Amino acid sequence: MSQADFSLLFDLDGTLVDTDILHFGAYQTLLADHKRSITMQIYKERIMGASNDAIMRELFPDLSRDSHRRLAERKEELFRAAIGTLEPTPGVLALFEWAEARKVPIAVVTNAPRTNAERMLAGLELLGRIDALVIGEELPRGKPDPLPYLTGLQRLGGRAERALAFEDSLSGVRAASGAGIHTYGVGSALPAAALREAGADEVIADFTVPALWSRLDGLALRAVAEESGA
Repeated sequence: MSQADFSLLFDLDGTLVDTDILHFGAYQTLLADHKRSITMQIYKERIMGASNDAIMRELFPDLSRDSHRRLAERKEELFRAAIGTLEPTPGVLALFEWAEARKVPIAVVTNAPRTNAERMLAGLELLGRIDALVIGEELPRGKPDPLPYLTGLQRLGGRAERALAFEDSLSGVRAASGAGIHTYGVGSALPAAALREAGADEVIADFTVPALWSRLDGLALRAVAEESGA
């Protein structure tokens, strides 16, 4: 396989690593300062995977944009302070090794701030193993808009019909599927039905699922056959 043959695009939080409990705790601390709170259900359905701008509008609709910016910065400080040892989602390291052996380029596409993303990827020892890091807030539009995934494809030199995306949130699934990429919903937090309704083509518990590996090996064999027949 060459870089033009195929590409893999991953969300970060909740997909490569389970950090939802840390984010939820940071939001609860932030909200408690304003005598507010949310349930884990609300977090999963309306907060998880969204951009900071959208989240702060959701949580603090009565406050100004400047206040939203300061609150978002505070929340991210709380989150970073809570980060300890990070454990990758089962199967992630094997999948990265599979991709590296076949020269399949990898992008991480996230609504997380760059500081958070780089810190988490470094903690997972994956930062030096990706070919592109797409930060939603650095673009005109973040997830659920398809732009972050379209940007990831562009930076990898890939095509939607020759790519797979992996997402755990509703906004992320909508973004990836909206970009025309075959999208796996990673069912670590949300029901499979909700991920499919958002646009997931398939749902997996983690990256050890045999059906995923069968698909990957089939794609690798097809690419080799196409290259041999070229």
